Amino acid sequence: MFQMIKRLSGCVREYKGLSIATLLFMVGEAAIECIIPFITGEKLINAIQKSTGVDMHYIVKIGIILALMGVVSLACGGLAGLTSAKAAAGFAKNLRHDLFCKVQSFTFRNIDKFSSSSLVTRITTDVSNVQMSYMMLIRTAVRSPLMLIFSVSMAAYMGGWLAATFMVVVPLLAAGFIIIFRKAMPAFRRVFKKYDRLNESIEENVRGMRVVKGFSREDYEKEKFGKAADSICDDFTKAERIVAWNTPLMNFCMYFNMIFILMVGSMLAIRYANTSGIQIGQLSAMLTYSMQVLMSLMMLSMIFVMITISVESAKRICEVLEEVPDMAEAEEPKTEVADGSVDFEGVSFKYASEAKAFALSGIDLHIPSGATVGIIGGTGSSKSTLVQLIPRLYDATEGTVHVGGADVKDYSVRVLRDAVAMVLQKNLLFSGTIKENLRWGNENATDEELVEACKLAQADDFIRSFPDGYDTYIEQGGTNVSGGQKQRLCIARALLKKPKILILDDSTSAVDTKTDALIRAGFRSYIPETTKIIIAQRIASVQDADMILVMENGRVASVGRHEELMASSEIYREVYEQQTNGKGEKQDESQNADAE
Repeated sequence: MFQMIKRLSGCVREYKGLSIATLLFMVGEAAIECIIPFITGEKLINAIQKSTGVDMHYIVKIGIILALMGVVSLACGGLAGLTSAKAAAGFAKNLRHDLFCKVQSFTFRNIDKFSSSSLVTRITTDVSNVQMSYMMLIRTAVRSPLMLIFSVSMAAYMGGWLAATFMVVVPLLAAGFIIIFRKAMPAFRRVFKKYDRLNESIEENVRGMRVVKGFSREDYEKEKFGKAADSICDDFTKAERIVAWNTPLMNFCMYFNMIFILMVGSMLAIRYANTSGIQIGQLSAMLTYSMQVLMSLMMLSMIFVMITISVESAKRICEVLEEVPDMAEAEEPKTEVADGSVDFEGVSFKYASEAKAFALSGIDLHIPSGATVGIIGGTGSSKSTLVQLIPRLYDATEGTVHVGGADVKDYSVRVLRDAVAMVLQKNLLFSGTIKENLRWGNENATDEELVEACKLAQADDFIRSFPDGYDTYIEQGGTNVSGGQKQRLCIARALLKKPKILILDDSTSAVDTKTDALIRAGFRSYIPETTKIIIAQRIASVQDADMILVMENGRVASVGRHEELMASSEIYREVYEQQTNGKGEKQDESQNADAE
């Protein structure tokens, strides 16, 4: 717990001054509120004990003093509200910033550990819970204990042994709060985990809305969502039902205290009215202090409820902040990639350290700079996994990967990834104009460079068909463009980077063969010195490559050019014949015969 508090307190930073100011204002307000009943009780006793009548000048003087103290107390409370709101909002801003920056440093393996929906919940809902707790802590959690201490001390001074009632009430409340906390925490813990699954279901449903509607599965998705929401409701209801016991517990203690003081105090005041026993002024002060003590305890119970909820949120936040990225930077990283050559030396890889099977096994491969490499293979043959090791999206479990003649681990991650452009299997466009999306490849690219890249990617024609052309707004996720258009925009974005290595992970699957051929021709003219690695399902997309890899079960089954693989690789030949229905081979044979 201490470690968690220490970790979160580091996010206060520039709002530390406002937080301290809030504490000082709260001390001022609590002190004045405790002094007012004392002054009132003392003056009331003096007024009663005087036998010379009422001194109006004296009463007015005391009234003015009390009014001024009330104004100062009000000012302290108002200023504390202002500073605490600013400090809490700033603390939440810093916390979200630190979480977001931490997530940016994560590798895919770290992100897989948490899931994207869980990370979103932690940055939003969990931070909001901690923000509310922080504001209550620097305000109410300071004011209430101070009021409690001051009020009990003054009550003991004014009422003598009548203050012993607090020795019963305070331990009873403390014991009740501890029991409630222990019973409620497991339920809140379950709730937050279910929130993650609920958000994941929503995210999945929204992204796959076209599939849901295409298969008319709206009712099924509603039912699934309803069950998840009901489960959260049940757990939250159970937790709140436990926490709700603090209200009757508080009421019991409050009324017990009031009845005890009124009954016993009144009896003493009447019986010993003419002696040195308790006076009416003291009884009045005792009642005021009693209410202040109980109100302080009530406020502490509210803080207790909020902290009960937010402790689990704080733990989830700290899990992200304390997660160590499994990809460390070199102490003196290289700042330049010499060329686009790629070497795999005895590379094996598995996604989790506890996994029994390797996704990649025994990869030995040399790709010269500027070469065009095609990769084909069945689903699950680890084609995408292989290329993701090049820009260090993952690190090899065994062996080494070299780019430009140096181990990828020796480069600064930023430098390495600036030299490698990837067009992923799942193309993603961000909300914004086409120009803004393209400039992810090069933020300083001119309009002419944007047009040139789009022409090479065969995207210029359809962009100009839009009313706003390159200023057309792309909806979130690129939902207002087709799959083929999205792929071509992503390719143009990668071309603007002018990388040393360009990786296309099945990135032309949604375009026709003619457009695919035009795009590859553009590569040869625009980036001849760039190493081009093309993962494809169509052999036509890689047929003219300098080197073709055939992947099977996480291994490189065959390597060679098209003609060599047709002669030596049964897998390659079978795929080729399936895609051409045997026509391609017959055409090759007739062309060879004509040539002879």
